[in-house]
Amino acid sequence: MDRPWDTAESGVLRLPSTRLVRGRALRKPLPDGVRPEFGLYLLGSPPPANDWESRWVRWPDFRLPSDRADARDALREAWERARTQRVEVACGGGRGRTGTALACIAVLDGVPTDEAVAFVRLHFDSHAVETPWQRRYVARFTTV
Repeated sequence: MDRPWDTAESGVLRLPSTRLVRGRALRKPLPDGVRPEFGLYLLGSPPPANDWESRWVRWPDFRLPSDRADARDALREAWERARTQRVEVACGGGRGRTGTALACIAVLDGVPTDEAVAFVRLHFDSHAVETPWQRRYVARFTTV
């Protein structure tokens, strides 16, 4: 099976299942290389248009998703699509909301909730998941 992303590409998180999800900052230019096939965008207002399928979760900077049920559904969709597609998760800065979402996706992939933040900090960005309430959101995230 071909890998959805180049594993050497910056910002790509390899999950225990070997699924790959790219996290990035929307404030920075789109990286060179292959484009995503699906993007999950975590912003307080709608994201800019792009050439691939995407989903927007209203998620203000330094906060939590406005609709947690919608966020859970979107995170599950990103995780499921990462099995066969190039998926990216992004917010403005690419650390707090993106890291929180990646930690929740790691939980969906089988990482225990009490290890998910450390997993993302080790394998994605050492500053991911920026606030205490984002850490609590991950700790309370369930797969059901």
